[in-house]
Amino acid sequence: MSNPVQSDKDRVVIFDTTLRDGEQCPGATMTFEEKLNIAAMLDDMGVDIIEAGFPIASDGDFEAVNEIAKRSRNAVICGLSRAGAKDIDRCAEAIRPAKRGRIHTFLSTSPVHMKYKLQMEPQQVFELVVSSVTRARNHTDDVEWSSEDGTRTEFDFLCRCVEAAIKAGATTINIPDTVGYAVPEEYYDLFKRVRESVPNSDKAVFSVHCHNDLGMAVANSMAGIRAGARQIECTINGIGERAGNAALEEVVMAMRVRNDKLPFWNKIDTTQLTHASKVVSAATSFPVQYNKAIVGRNAFAHESGIHQDGMLKNAQTYEIMLPETVGVKQTSLVMGKHSGRHAFIHKLEEMGHKLSSNQLEDAFVRFKALADRKKHIYDEDLESLIDESMVHAFDRIKLVSLTVIAGTHGPQRATMKLDVDGQSKIEEAEGNGPVDAVFNCIKSLVPHEAKLELYQVHAVTEGTDAQAEVSVRLSQDGRSMTARAADPDTLVASAKAYLGALNKLVMKRQRDVAQGASASAVAAS
Repeated sequence: MSNPVQSDKDRVVIFDTTLRDGEQCPGATMTFEEKLNIAAMLDDMGVDIIEAGFPIASDGDFEAVNEIAKRSRNAVICGLSRAGAKDIDRCAEAIRPAKRGRIHTFLSTSPVHMKYKLQMEPQQVFELVVSSVTRARNHTDDVEWSSEDGTRTEFDFLCRCVEAAIKAGATTINIPDTVGYAVPEEYYDLFKRVRESVPNSDKAVFSVHCHNDLGMAVANSMAGIRAGARQIECTINGIGERAGNAALEEVVMAMRVRNDKLPFWNKIDTTQLTHASKVVSAATSFPVQYNKAIVGRNAFAHESGIHQDGMLKNAQTYEIMLPETVGVKQTSLVMGKHSGRHAFIHKLEEMGHKLSSNQLEDAFVRFKALADRKKHIYDEDLESLIDESMVHAFDRIKLVSLTVIAGTHGPQRATMKLDVDGQSKIEEAEGNGPVDAVFNCIKSLVPHEAKLELYQVHAVTEGTDAQAEVSVRLSQDGRSMTARAADPDTLVASAKAYLGALNKLVMKRQRDVAQGASASAVAAS
């Protein structure tokens, strides 16, 4: 939220690391196309800095950061780098096309990390801080340095490293609570003392990066801001390593709703928060808990009779913010089988979706098919349709039809028709239960060695005609891919989710082969 009456010294920079720290959490791997889509969305909603990935980690990560750098319109595009020269140079190459690029380099500074992780003496670490920041600064004038495990670092050594990093050219200093150990009072005190003790602290912006292991990531982030930090590192839905990071939607709305106690401002368009949450949830197949602050399904829902009575009299009795401010529409039950294309498009625009003509046509066909089978169409149903249309638009393997025979007398049997690279294939298979039969059918039609790591089902909305939402994770050759699909028929949703994950593995394998061929061609020349 931008407020012209407030000064620049009270502006908080929003640094989103959904595509880097968020993607590092187990099972949250995103495809190349999904990363580009999320980056464009973050850019559009007003994120100041997008940490697009870890370029040295893989060719795929490098390509994603590089392509996002080419496409960015407003945001600074940042890449993460360890302290080594190869890491820094690779990161610099990845962000080079950006209008504004940043290298974010880090090094552990706590006694436990230096001794067991780095196996280096403090003086060696100190010298590497200086050399790494210096090397990064030779590539770009926007360099961020992080003291990994900063909250467990000895104070004097932390100050010494921070001072040296700024002197070497770092323009942003991040002191992360890497393991989610801090409490707000000590995180506040840490930033206050460092800023007061380091002579050149006024030459850099200080940044908070908090993990949620004790459930205090947002509280710690705001404590750091109150102590003088002016950048928050966060992720959509709070995804990230272990228990996750501070949630972007929560820190942004905390500043907006409680501006009396948190008199800071940022440039985020809050009306896009709910849409952003759903897009990231769909890409990672990480469902958002119903009672999640700001963007959870129940965040603006009231079932208690006492609450409902209060809400009917005055919404402020139980709501501290208007649903519209975060992109939630109060009326969700507006679509049905008699709704036409124009009404459908208008509804999607209301929900913040802008689809291509092909995606729109696919979504409308899915909507009409669903409306014929389901009495009421809720916003959540439409979101599932859109997610499916966008995520599976480039799939090589598509479900055409499925018939399953199930009951008390087994074995259960499935008959399936797939479109594989434009060719129709039909197969019949048995299984120990209908889901097993469906998955065996897919294996017969598209032979593969992928292992099923996760199969999860939950209802999108209430009622016996609710859509089932299925998440499937497959792994092969050290790679894991997750996909999600929804349908009133649980078995159809299961087939779509399995095929979605399989498509991601196929696309990843194709990209790896193409990269290998390209590398061989370059080597040969």
